[in-house]
Amino acid sequence: MSITAGIVLFVVIWFMTFFVVLPLRLQTQGEAGEVVPGTHKGAPKEHHLKRKAVITTIAAAVIWGIVATIILTGLITVRDIDWFNRMPPLE
Repeated sequence: MSITAGIVLFVVIWFMTFFVVLPLRLQTQGEAGEVVPGTHKGAPKEHHLKRKAVITTIAAAVIWGIVATIILTGLITVRDIDWFNRMPPLE
């Protein structure tokens, strides 16, 4: 895996993890009972983006480490997931 591929893999994992972490512990304005005029009841009261970004970075680094180790060691290859035997045999 090249450096560019490693960076791209980390960014993809980071954004996927961020979208999972984003709605956690979210309290809407409607739930808090304090709706700001001009906003929707479903808008967050407090978003805590800095804390969620830190949590995302730590989680993404751990996940990236696991995935990069699997790729670099060859523990799982493309041939391992060729369930329909469409790849030609190795010479």
